[in-house]
Amino acid sequence: MKKYRALTEVEIIRLESQNCKADNWKNVQVAIDFKTDFIHHVRFSGNVCLGVFSEEFLLAGGITKHSGLSYVTLHNVTVGDNCCIEYVKNYIANYIIGEHTLIANVDMLLVDGKTAFGNGTEVSVLNETGGREVMIYDRLSAHQAYIMALYRHRPALIGQMKKIVCAYADSVTSETGTIGNDVVIMNSGSIKNVRIGDCCRIEGAGRLNNGSINSNALDPVHIGYGVVCDDFIISSGSHVDDGTMITRCFVGQACKMGHNYSASDSLFFSNCQEENGEACAIFAGPFTVTHHKSTLLIAGMFSFMNAGSGSNQSNHMYKLGPIHQGVVERGAKTTSDSYILWPARIGAFSLVMGRHVNHPDTSDLPFSYLIEDKSTTYLAPGVNLCSVGTIRDAQKWPKRDLRKDTDRLDQINYNLLSPYTIQKMMKGRTILKELERVSGETSEQYSYQSAKIKRTALRKGIALYETAIHKFLGNSVIKRLENIRFGSDEEIRERLRPDVPIGEGEWIDASGLIAPKSEVERLMRDIETGELREVEQIHRRFVEMHANYYVYEWTWAYRKMLDFYGLHAETITAKDIVSIVRCWKEAVIGLDKRIYEDAKKEFSLSSMTGFGADGSKKEQKSDFEQVRGVFERNPFVMEVLRHIEVKTELGDELIARLGNLL
Repeated sequence: MKKYRALTEVEIIRLESQNCKADNWKNVQVAIDFKTDFIHHVRFSGNVCLGVFSEEFLLAGGITKHSGLSYVTLHNVTVGDNCCIEYVKNYIANYIIGEHTLIANVDMLLVDGKTAFGNGTEVSVLNETGGREVMIYDRLSAHQAYIMALYRHRPALIGQMKKIVCAYADSVTSETGTIGNDVVIMNSGSIKNVRIGDCCRIEGAGRLNNGSINSNALDPVHIGYGVVCDDFIISSGSHVDDGTMITRCFVGQACKMGHNYSASDSLFFSNCQEENGEACAIFAGPFTVTHHKSTLLIAGMFSFMNAGSGSNQSNHMYKLGPIHQGVVERGAKTTSDSYILWPARIGAFSLVMGRHVNHPDTSDLPFSYLIEDKSTTYLAPGVNLCSVGTIRDAQKWPKRDLRKDTDRLDQINYNLLSPYTIQKMMKGRTILKELERVSGETSEQYSYQSAKIKRTALRKGIALYETAIHKFLGNSVIKRLENIRFGSDEEIRERLRPDVPIGEGEWIDASGLIAPKSEVERLMRDIETGELREVEQIHRRFVEMHANYYVYEWTWAYRKMLDFYGLHAETITAKDIVSIVRCWKEAVIGLDKRIYEDAKKEFSLSSMTGFGADGSKKEQKSDFEQVRGVFERNPFVMEVLRHIEVKTELGDELIARLGNLL
């Protein structure tokens, strides 16, 4: 606790000679080593505590500015050591300001009455008219918001979760705000009821009202020119710039928002990038990206999603108003000028092209293309499995995780193939086979939900899903048996047995966290019964699920392996494992070759159109190669070829290791 003392008579006289005034000088306390040298044109009211002002700030352009106070009114304010506060047009009231903080040319900094600084604000996500409100707070994760928004059929659970968040909001409610250490606030308008963390930089903000900016030294927050925020939480590492306007929004860690983006009643979790467009009542899970002025995201749930220019949705059919919602599962993309009429559900890693007005539900057919032709939705199941774009996305997401804060709110699983997607492919394979059986193998097209599937697309979809299943199960088996030499089939069986029973049954994607539904159910029960009653307890449970993913995954994969290949746990042999590995090799190499061929299309003659603007075909090709490179030396292509080699060697090594048991 910093010690303060009263001003001496000499100090008061000197301050008054420097055009300083106080309602009552007895209410002004100062640090032991306080000096009056750099304080002038200051008015003090209420209880004020001042640190020392002995250091300088080095500003951009090489200019230095000494710490001190000038042309500012302070009311009930504590100022830490070596701050520089100057040219505040109105006043600063009811704040504790940390050390080495610079505040200059600001309209007003004010805390007015008791406030929770945005904590406890209800966001009407997914449904503008209410019913799925999520209470935002400093520690909100995508997974907790997922439960709060979607499990409304469990009122006891929702009631307890609201109670927990309200308790947290009460714990931070205060009549005094805080501005952290090493903060810069310059050229900004009114800042009211806002708590500001360490190392935050606010430059030219228009208005900030009722919120928390959870910046820290590891991952500072930047708020730029023209930004307007009302009723908000902004997490560490985020950048909100260039006229962005948000109202009742949660902005997760390492998000980027700019270029006049506008959002209301929306949640944006880790690594979202939102520019130019508009959002209303959306649940933007990790890596939801939109860059275009013409793009509107409304009343939908998204994650790992890229919205094309002109993407749009409708959440009402002009009858009962905006009450409809949609889900676009992880990894989906929308092309330019795509449109979806809610309600609808788009399967994971699918591509949406054209206008879709018949409420498609393709959740059980992931990795599909949805293409509109003459107002009809045509579905091509599984084709995105061999798209070079899908693989590139899966590789780039971990590299684009910009979070530097070691305390990560969202537990993100980047796996393309997981129990979540494979269970859907298994179900999708069954659906497609049943469609073929019921309608007949000679049918030219099949109807599924509100979509049409052509015969060739259906058969290709079955084959692709089977290939992906072989790949996933083979990956799991090889990983389980790696680096071990076995002396008998019984030793193999023993090693294959799961370590824990957790993982069997259905898996869910709780907005980035892939986990067994049973574990999420256990978490929810523990919240309902009161066993979990603090926000940190819930957070630790999500961290635990994420940390145990591969343990739980093997439990699921083991059971599916037995079922899919018609094996029995008590009789499985090395010969069976070798058969699985050979299927896996064929699947991996087959998919990689398809991806290789898909990548090759990017280097075709038609792709060179527009290159070599004023030259011959030879110059066109040369220009293309200078810009795009040569196909054989493309890093992604080289990685695909290397992947084929590595996986082939990996499979051959396991087969050789089991050779003595064949």
